[in-house]
Amino acid sequence: MKKQWILAGVLAGLMLGAPTLTAQHKAPNQQPNTAPSPPAPTGEIVLGSARIPRGVMADGKPLPAGTYQVKVTAQEARPEAVGTTEPLERWSEFLQRGASKGREVVIIVPQAEIKMVVKDTPPRPGAPRVQTLRGNDYVRVWFNKDGNHYLIYLPMGGAATP
Repeated sequence: MKKQWILAGVLAGLMLGAPTLTAQHKAPNQQPNTAPSPPAPTGEIVLGSARIPRGVMADGKPLPAGTYQVKVTAQEARPEAVGTTEPLERWSEFLQRGASKGREVVIIVPQAEIKMVVKDTPPRPGAPRVQTLRGNDYVRVWFNKDGNHYLIYLPMGGAATP
């Protein structure tokens, strides 16, 4: 009998306290609007030259070690991946003596967003940075030009030095 009174008291207390519990409920915080898509550079862009220290793969084909002129084409990379911004993923070309030796997708990151994408210190404007990434699985070719960063990831496993 004593247990029933205790149970009844607990239930009564909950019922009386329920209005104060619901009164403390707050509306969810207003979420910030998503940022508009940044403007993409237009047309072809010559990024400069970069020395690739080891053989890598570019678009599934061997790209030997060497120095290449790198340019961004006007062609958007396809197929699209979920969550990407189409104009900010385009094809880049690696040229030697004016001839295309390979191509790979370049990711274009506006200056204001680079710290959200890459933790490393960016190269100085106009200069490339070629890095072998942790695990020695990829070489990253990174250009900083005209307020945008251009990131190209090349998997290891290409041809030897020509």
